[in-house]
Order: sequence, then C-alpha cells, then structure tokens
Amino acid sequence: MRLSLRQRVVRAVTLATALALPLAFAPPASAQSGPVADIFAKLLEKTVTGANVKKHLDALQSIADANGGNRAAGSPGYDASVDYVAGKLRKAGYRVKTTDVQFPKSWEELSPPVLEQVAPTPTKYATPADFVTVISSGSGDVTAEVQAVDPTLPPTPSPSSTAGCEASDWAGFVPGRIALIQRGTCPYVQKADNAKAAGAAAVIFFNEGQPGRTDAYAFDIGEWRYGFPVVFSSFSVGSALANSPGTRVRVRTDTKVEVATTRNVIAETRGGDRDNVVMVGAHLDSMPEGPGINDNGSGTAAVLEVALRLKHLPVRNKVRFGFWAAEELGLLGSEQYVAELSPAERDRIRLYLNFDMVASPNYAYKLYDGDNSDNVGFPAGPAGSAQIEQRLAKYFDRRGLGHVGTDFDGRSDYGPFIANGIPAGGIFTGAEGTKTEAEAKLFGGQAGAPYDSCYHVACDTITNINKRALDVNSDAIAVATATYAFDLSSIPRRAATAAATTGTAVPLRGTSVS
Repeated sequence: MRLSLRQRVVRAVTLATALALPLAFAPPASAQSGPVADIFAKLLEKTVTGANVKKHLDALQSIADANGGNRAAGSPGYDASVDYVAGKLRKAGYRVKTTDVQFPKSWEELSPPVLEQVAPTPTKYATPADFVTVISSGSGDVTAEVQAVDPTLPPTPSPSSTAGCEASDWAGFVPGRIALIQRGTCPYVQKADNAKAAGAAAVIFFNEGQPGRTDAYAFDIGEWRYGFPVVFSSFSVGSALANSPGTRVRVRTDTKVEVATTRNVIAETRGGDRDNVVMVGAHLDSMPEGPGINDNGSGTAAVLEVALRLKHLPVRNKVRFGFWAAEELGLLGSEQYVAELSPAERDRIRLYLNFDMVASPNYAYKLYDGDNSDNVGFPAGPAGSAQIEQRLAKYFDRRGLGHVGTDFDGRSDYGPFIANGIPAGGIFTGAEGTKTEAEAKLFGGQAGAPYDSCYHVACDTITNINKRALDVNSDAIAVATATYAFDLSSIPRRAATAAATTGTAVPLRGTSVS
C-alpha cells in the first residue's frame, strides 16, 4: 500500500528522532549539529503547508468580521486574536504567557504651542506655518539655550542628514539645553531617545532643506513618555537657530494623553538550552482601518503554524515565539518586551527572526540585508545578521527562487533587538513601495505598482494575499527556525555574552523605533 505524504512524514520524523534525539541534547559544539539541523529543517518544511497557514488567516478574518472589521491594539478584535493564538499554542504544549504593553489610547493638544526666540533677538514663530507640535509630545514649558546636534548646513541632496542618530553626535551636548535636531536617516524616535539620554530639556526637530523637505508638518513620533515638549519646525527656522550659537529659546506644549494596556503573546518550547534562545516573531495587531490580513496576519499565521508543527520535534536550543502588540503604534510591544528584559536575559537571545508581511499580492522575496552588501541606505545588522541572511538565501537558492535585499530601516519589530546588539533577519514581501522592473522580471507581477495596494487600508482582507508567496515563505520560516533550533554554530557570540560569563557588566538600553 502506498503511504500518504502525512504517513511518510510521520515515519520520517519517528526515524529521524530516534537517530538524532541523543544528539539534539549534546553540547552545542557537537560536530553533528549541522546534519541534525538539516534533517529536522527538511522535516519541518514538509509538515508546514500554505493551506494550513491560510486556515489561521481565515480565522483572523473571521475575528475581524465579528469585531468591527479590525484587530487593532486595544480593540475587541485584537483581544480575540490574542486568545486565538495563545489558545492554539497552549493546546500544543508550549509554555505561554502574555506580557502587558502600554500604548496611548488618545492624545490631544489642549492649547496652541509656543516657540519663540528669547535672546539675543526676541522672535515669535507661528504655528502651523513655522512649527507644529509633534503628535504624542508631552507637556512642558522650557526656556533654555538651544544646541544644534550635528546638522547638515547647507543641505546636501544625498545622503540625508544623520543628525542625532549616532552616539558621537551627542558627545558635547550640555544637559538642560534644548536639542535642535535635523530630520534624516534614522527614525525621529531614535533621535529623541538619544536626546533624552543626553539630558535634553526639550526637542526641536527641523526639516532637511532638500526639495520637498522644507516645511513643518505633523507626524506621530509614537512615544508619549518623554515628559518634555517635542515640536517640528521648517528648515528656515531650524537652520537659522542652528547658525546662531548661544540663542535662548522658549518651547511650550500643552497636551494630554490617555494610556491603555494591551498584550504580547510569548510562547516557548519546554525543552532546549535556556542559555541559547532562538526567537521568532511577528506582530499580531492590524491598523484600525481594516483586518490586516497581509499586514500582519500573514506573518502571524506562518509563525503560528511553524510553532504548531515544531512541537513534534526535539530541540537543542530553546525556541521562543513572540506575537507583538501595538507594532502599528510604533513597535511598542517588542520595544517594551526587550526593554523589560534584564541584560542577562537579553544576552540569552542568540538571534531574532522577524516576519512582517510575507504574502503581499505583488510580492518580492526580500531578505533583510544583514551585511549591508548593497552599501546603501541603512547599515548592517549586529554580528550574526549576515549569517541569518545567508541561511535564508540558501533556502531560496535551493528552490531556484530569486531574492533581493531590504534594509533594516526601523519599520518593524527587529528594531529593538538590533538596537541591543541581537542579530536579526527575516523576510518581507513589500508594502506601499513600488515594484521595480528588475523585480518584476525576477518575481513576476506588475512593475510600477505597489507591492501591496491595500497596505494600511480596509481592503487588506483575506483576498489581499498571494498564496504562492505565503506557501514559499512559510516553508522558509520553517527551515530557518528548525535550523537554529538545533545549530547556532554559525552565529557568533556577542561581546556581552562573553562579558557576562566573566562577570563584567555590559549595559544595554531598549530603543523604540517607528
């Protein structure tokens, strides 16, 4: 009698487990790590199917349909999504917990802001023509000397200003002054985080001065906990202040924020070395505008299915799955999770794999550029990130599928991990960006059109996914997860780990990005 695929897989798992189980719990340096990892990677790849992943997407769509059409953080739809994912994982035998995540439920400006030069030449600036309050800014009334932080004056067409992004930018900053920071390169929230750490009393961002980047405009920085005013000015105002050292400025904002709580879902294998944690994550929340089936039901469903199938296999390294809350509000779930870990706990996380939008309808297979091989845009990830990119590339190469790089640009939940020196990698199939001619030749689809025309809008439903991309990427996630569950020999140990072993403290600070 011919065996079904399921029967063949079950037999293969049984045989491989019998042969490899003693090795799975051998010391990590075992020479058998590679072969064992390859065996289980292929087994997990076979058991993870696009059809089963889509069942989770159907469930998330049904949850949204029953709860106002979305699964946004703080909504009944999100709470039901948490219950669905946590319930599946508990039934599979994982250790499951939820962690609280604070987020701003509402923010309002109670009265008009003030920005004025006090000395040497008293000057009042107008809102919104000259400046605006940054959404999520705290309240405060600060009069102090303004200090420009590494501005690019006059502006250069390319690259963008890196003002405030690097630790060296803040070497001479005087605590108590107002930080004047030019737009460019890294997220606003990273610049403001650095300003707070340097002792700034307030922050004035200003535009770059390039064509189309001169005026003040409103945006949400996604961080409400600074406790000081944050405003954004035009290039003309900012550059004038930057060119006048010693100027005293008054900044006043009058705002109110209501804070609410939502939850991450964290699940980990019962077995595996607790000092070597492989973390795999996807954000669980949608935008309020729709059910978020591609963004990021696709990543959630794929990671969930991999977890449910991984339960049948022994693991050498502990595998931890994170389903993040409030990513759409500024990576709040992952940022708060990482920030609340002790340095030793962060050190145990050997790598982080991130899967955010893996089934875009006009997809491209984009792998996070761990080594910055294109030498443009954002820099490489922490040591080990290049190896993760190579592991994923090996899978696509084996299947004869093309792939391209994508920057660690701070737009997804890898951000807090790489900010703390944890190597990261993952797959992304594109959002609102436009597919190039070269990508259309490589992957098919329509050049000159968005990867996902329903990005962050109501039509991101169950009809807004590419089933082939979902199936291929789910298999790639399975292979990467199983590989690292058994073999971390390609991932270098971080300096923090070595220092912790010898009792030397290595400070780490969580950083939010948006």
